[in-house]
Amino acid sequence: MWVVATAGHVDHGKSTLVRALTGMEPDRWAEERRRGMTIDLGFAWTTLPSGGTVAFVDVPGHERFVPNMLAGVSPVPAALVVVGADEGWMPQSAEHLAALDALGVSYGLLAVTRADLADPGPALARARQELAATSLGEVEAVPVSGTTGAGLAELRDALERLVARLPAPALDAPVRLWVDRSFTIRGSGTVVTGTLGGGRLRVGDQLELAATGEPVRVRGVHSLNAARVEVDAVARVAVNLRGVSRDRVARGDALLSPGRFRLTDLLDVRLAGDPAADLPATLTLHVGSAAVPARVRPLGPDTVRLRLARPLPLLIGDRALLRDPGRHHVAGGVTVLDVDPPPLGRRGAAAARAGVLARLDGRPDLAGELRRRRLVRGGDLTRMGVPVTAAPVAGDWLADPDHWRDLGRCLTEEVVRYAREHPLEPGVPVDVLRQRLALSDRALVEALLRPPLRLRSGRVTAAAADALPEPVARAVDRVRAEYGDRPLQAPEAHRLADLGLGPREIGAAVRAGALLRLAENVVLLPGALDDAVRVLARLPQPFTLSAARQALDTTRRVAVPLLELLDRRGATRRLPDDAREVVAPPG
Repeated sequence: MWVVATAGHVDHGKSTLVRALTGMEPDRWAEERRRGMTIDLGFAWTTLPSGGTVAFVDVPGHERFVPNMLAGVSPVPAALVVVGADEGWMPQSAEHLAALDALGVSYGLLAVTRADLADPGPALARARQELAATSLGEVEAVPVSGTTGAGLAELRDALERLVARLPAPALDAPVRLWVDRSFTIRGSGTVVTGTLGGGRLRVGDQLELAATGEPVRVRGVHSLNAARVEVDAVARVAVNLRGVSRDRVARGDALLSPGRFRLTDLLDVRLAGDPAADLPATLTLHVGSAAVPARVRPLGPDTVRLRLARPLPLLIGDRALLRDPGRHHVAGGVTVLDVDPPPLGRRGAAAARAGVLARLDGRPDLAGELRRRRLVRGGDLTRMGVPVTAAPVAGDWLADPDHWRDLGRCLTEEVVRYAREHPLEPGVPVDVLRQRLALSDRALVEALLRPPLRLRSGRVTAAAADALPEPVARAVDRVRAEYGDRPLQAPEAHRLADLGLGPREIGAAVRAGALLRLAENVVLLPGALDDAVRVLARLPQPFTLSAARQALDTTRRVAVPLLELLDRRGATRRLPDDAREVVAPPG
């Protein structure tokens, strides 16, 4: 299926032409048929000579209903521009064309209607001239009469050639179905309709309502008035939603593939139309079927920041339209450059941001996004519309390669600085490094570690960090000089303090292997364990605590924790009667 929207001035025969092409009545409301004027969107379809189906979104032409027209045109890839031969180019012809141009619609066809009432030549020439200056460019034109049927066959052939040129839809794209109608069917519940521009819809799919983020289940899908199990883009679809009341979804909402879109109320865009400096402070942004008030902040000559009255599911590269409803004026089309822009709090930030935006073209660019954002989660980029093809540095974090190298260098510098500032601590806590490097995830700190840095017990240290600070090393030397000939004697706490070994200094010496801690304030020189095992192995086995204390020539204060440590290390074994035996004498 292909989908084409009509466009043109009121009473130029758009609905009549659709009716003649399809045999269907596009005007849904009795009021429309009574007044002979389209008020809201209409839908009809027909089979082309080749057997393919083209569906029409018929839009109102009166200036009061331009928002309705935009809701129908925005999601559609091609347009059938209709101009009456008897009236020629008119104000709404111009506004509708300006809207198509702003939205970047580049596939179209010109139908000069009412060819039975006037010579179509002048209207055709003027319309072609107007269209040529827009995104539609040179288009095929067909004079036609919806009343007499003249030219309908030629118009069908032209439609065949138009749809043959349309780009193939991205069937692997996430679903973003902009809702243009919402109603209730007795026995079925809430039904929404829209133009499926990309992706695939299946019965049973779980989607999200953009307005609330709540999950919804697809109970049924209809296309061209027939139930389907699956519908591929591009297509007009009606989706029956399970368990959703009608008042929770309306025109301007969207059904989304879960986790694939980022709702944003702040975006930076490039403007094609009125100069940014001339824009009023508030305009209406039209995108998809949504129309949302937006506050406008000019940044550069053609770039602005928009603050939306409510968030929308937008992607980098989306096309939208800014309109001043008070003046019935299309201010210009916009291309979305950034859906997660940085704050502009500092003096000169707006000018700097304009410089950055000047280099963007609205095409998703992974390398560029990484360069600008430095560190970003892959899922966040996907929800912005940026394909993620790079490997993460940690978890789902992606990094700009230059920034990642700089972080590694800064990490080493911070470890060295911390060791200098806190010489008695066993390295830098990971969270301290995370804060100093302004990282949001501990995993990033750990991923940055390279030799000689290492992680131990939640702290980062360098391999050379086991070297003792000079004051501690001197204190240990004094212990060695005083107790070297009696290694199983432990200095009392007051003596340790006299030697310059407080709790932090002892901790540093123990971590460096210069002292052995048996208990709080009970330390020995590191060779004491081997000496103790050799002495104990010469005793009659098994031996008691008292025998061990006497053989080791030490106190109970030392002997108890010493034997417990030997038990834990497997050098001795404690027996049920509290005696011990040496398990393996030293070789």
